Amino acid sequence: MNLPSQLLEQAVEEFSKLPGVGKKTALRYVLHLLKQNPDELKKWSATVARLSEEIKYCNTCFAISEQPVCEICSNPVRDHSTICIIEDIRDLIAIENTSQYKGTYHILGGIISPINGIGPMDLNINALVKRLEEGAVKEIIMALPSTMEGDTTNFYLYKKLSSFNLSVSTLARGVPVGDDLEYTDEVTLGQSILLRVPYESSIARK
Repeated sequence: MNLPSQLLEQAVEEFSKLPGVGKKTALRYVLHLLKQNPDELKKWSATVARLSEEIKYCNTCFAISEQPVCEICSNPVRDHSTICIIEDIRDLIAIENTSQYKGTYHILGGIISPINGIGPMDLNINALVKRLEEGAVKEIIMALPSTMEGDTTNFYLYKKLSSFNLSVSTLARGVPVGDDLEYTDEVTLGQSILLRVPYESSIARK
């Protein structure tokens, strides 16, 4: 792509690094920003800069937070005896939008995927074990994608956590097989949480 300015070309190159953004889309984004009020553009760029400087990850559940412990983990009203295990922050947002879940979360930061070089040691599993060793947790809900990689991770966790006295459940299969939670409608996802089933039962059905 031949552009009349090196700075414009550099901006397009940076935008095209975003997921799902090609060079043409990146150019549209950059040209749109150039049309904005200079003060608005400065505000936008300052906010982006603050992301790398001020955003942290919760020391307990690994959710994005501005504090060492996120609002959910520090909320005394939440049910701290229940942990919902999810892949990333997008799943937390999807579940919170259902208003059906009142427990806490644990973000793994991915799922086991040998083809992509992701193994158990690359995930936040040891931190989960440490939380369980404190003895306050009574139920684990495994809310990982209903894909081969998600099921593999579920099974690994089930074996890993078998020494703890826990109720281990998984989402009801109202969630379409092969779908990520973030793309599931809120009603279906909410019902899948409320109607969760023992993990052993989900294995028996396969």
